[in-house]
Amino acid sequence: MATQLLDGTAAVRPSSAPARKPRRVWSGNPAVVLWGTVVGKKVVMAVTGIVLVGFVIAHMLGNLKIFLGTEAIDEYAVFLRTVGEPAIPAGVLLWVVRTVLLVCVALHITAAVQLTRMNWAARPRGYDTKKSIATTYAARTMRWGGVIVVLFIIYHLLHLTAGVVGFRPGEFVDLSVYHNVVAAFSVWYIALFYVVAMASLCLHLDHGVWSMLQTLGWNNAWTTRSLQILSRGLSLVVFVGFISVPVAVLAGWVR
Repeated sequence: MATQLLDGTAAVRPSSAPARKPRRVWSGNPAVVLWGTVVGKKVVMAVTGIVLVGFVIAHMLGNLKIFLGTEAIDEYAVFLRTVGEPAIPAGVLLWVVRTVLLVCVALHITAAVQLTRMNWAARPRGYDTKKSIATTYAARTMRWGGVIVVLFIIYHLLHLTAGVVGFRPGEFVDLSVYHNVVAAFSVWYIALFYVVAMASLCLHLDHGVWSMLQTLGWNNAWTTRSLQILSRGLSLVVFVGFISVPVAVLAGWVR
């Protein structure tokens, strides 16, 4: 840009350099780009959901060992802590599994919250009249059910894993799973709480498994109904499997 001086000559002012935009280090990362989309968040929920459903089934089967007696369930607890020895120190693989599960739970919850916020942002004004036609009770309670499940997981870890709540002083014995379960579920309101929590979990599974398989592309005119039956059947099996333990303790079948 030229500027006229007092002596009539012209001077050229150097043009200012264009402002440099800050580099977005992760903007070219395909995983981050995918995460920023609705589809990406649904895929993350589906993949982490597979891991978590697999854990739920394995955990249920492990719990059912209590019907085989004290030795079977207590040896199973020791096995989980010593698996991999002597090549791998005791407890390492267990903590690897716990870490993977924790990451999956965090990603699952984060994706769910962000999808909910995106849904609200897309429709800031609610419906004047809303009727649930093509939906189920499980689908309508997914968000609240998820919150209840998270709160239950926290309590469950403090209860039967750490033994810091729900027991009288000195009552919890580490690795004595049979004793701890009988002592815990002999209190009727704790047993009832577990049954209610399992109902919330299985309502979450009922819709979640079906939605997860749909997200992964396993839905068409021939399979939609089959997926619904599969998810509901799996949910009922998990529900019966989990509540059978507190019910058996309360009924005196396990003592």
